[in-house]
Amino acid sequence: MKKLIQTLKNIWSIEELRGKILFTLMMIAIYRVGSHIALPGINPNEIAAKGDGNSGILGLIDAFSGGSFSNASIFALGIMPYISASIFMQLMTVLVPSFQKMQKEGESGRKKINQYTRYLTVAVTVLQASAYVGYLNSLAKNSPGMIYSSSYPFWLSTTIVLTAGTMFVMWMGEKITDKGLGNGTSLIIMIGIVARLPQNFLQELSAKSTRNGQILIFIVEIAILIAIVMGCIMLIQGVRKVPVNYAKQIVGNRQFGGARQFLPLKVNSAGVMPIIFAQAIIFIPTIIGNFGSSSQGGGIMRLLTDHSNVWYMLIYSIVVIGFTFLYTALIFNPKQIADNLKQNNGFIPGVKPGQPTADYIGAIMDKITFPGAIMLAFVGILPGIAQRMGVTQQFSTFFGGTSLLIMVGVILDTLQQIETQLLMRQYDGLMKSGRIQGRQTSSAVQM
Repeated sequence: MKKLIQTLKNIWSIEELRGKILFTLMMIAIYRVGSHIALPGINPNEIAAKGDGNSGILGLIDAFSGGSFSNASIFALGIMPYISASIFMQLMTVLVPSFQKMQKEGESGRKKINQYTRYLTVAVTVLQASAYVGYLNSLAKNSPGMIYSSSYPFWLSTTIVLTAGTMFVMWMGEKITDKGLGNGTSLIIMIGIVARLPQNFLQELSAKSTRNGQILIFIVEIAILIAIVMGCIMLIQGVRKVPVNYAKQIVGNRQFGGARQFLPLKVNSAGVMPIIFAQAIIFIPTIIGNFGSSSQGGGIMRLLTDHSNVWYMLIYSIVVIGFTFLYTALIFNPKQIADNLKQNNGFIPGVKPGQPTADYIGAIMDKITFPGAIMLAFVGILPGIAQRMGVTQQFSTFFGGTSLLIMVGVILDTLQQIETQLLMRQYDGLMKSGRIQGRQTSSAVQM
């Protein structure tokens, strides 16, 4: 406890770090206040009464927006349009040569890509906002008092407000990255997820406290949740270190190189993206099933929306494993790493530079990606397993899946930023031994 208090004093004594923390908290407070401001023309009481919990892709958006989607707030779409645009631009930099060239231009190329991402975000937000208005109109059919007017002005004003809200949230994320603790977009998503934790926690506690002997089971659930969090930390930080030697160079009276370092290859270099892609792919048949016969459509929807269904878990796991290999192949380029090592006079002991090095790194990556993909798939189906074990549906989402991986990853990144500031000023780190490693340490894949 004494060590913790001293660490908090050290953090607060650093003026720059204190300013970053306060600025980040201010941005988060503004975001949470905006999440409770209803759209113009919406009856907040009716929309709150209608909040019966979304499922499928709508439930995913609602979880990332901290309930803003189901509350019909001005931040209903949250940061998801920007995330979609960023993922698309990231794939373009891998698949399109002109974008690859732009990415290699350094700071100027990065600014161009960021600008294109913002333009694409506006287009995606307008489309999603129009769809969201249609979603609200469908809800209003059963609740006539929910929308004061469903005319064209309501559609136009709502689309403008939602687009402005998303752009404002995107701006806050960029400001948190520049002037705050960093990872602004990921931090906003995490805050939206964590905002639902207290309510879901109390619901689970209330459900267990009404039955005799269930409090002990609730304590066991919390212990299992802590163990799962520890496992997710190992999955996020797990790396395979490949030894790399650098040739000695003598320039005048000085010697350069000759050091032995390690090339860290992440076990889960794809991050949370395979789970998001898998959920999006699985939701497509449910949408198609709605246009088929009622019996077939209902069967498909029951199978692919019930996370506790064994067949859903099997299909979901296969899709996650497949997307893990696919996304890793897209973002990880062994040839580029081999060329960089060769240009810097680095080599892997016992492996020839050039193509043999690329083949060697690729083979290692394939070996460690398979267990990483299996672990990622297991984390993805943990909420369904928790439901089968008696955990409420809302609280089970924190036992794994996208929510838990994003929360753990963002918290590790934030702690790493704070620890870096402490070490730069000769203070002790946050841990007695070793340093905190976030997703930034050895991977550029973020969420």
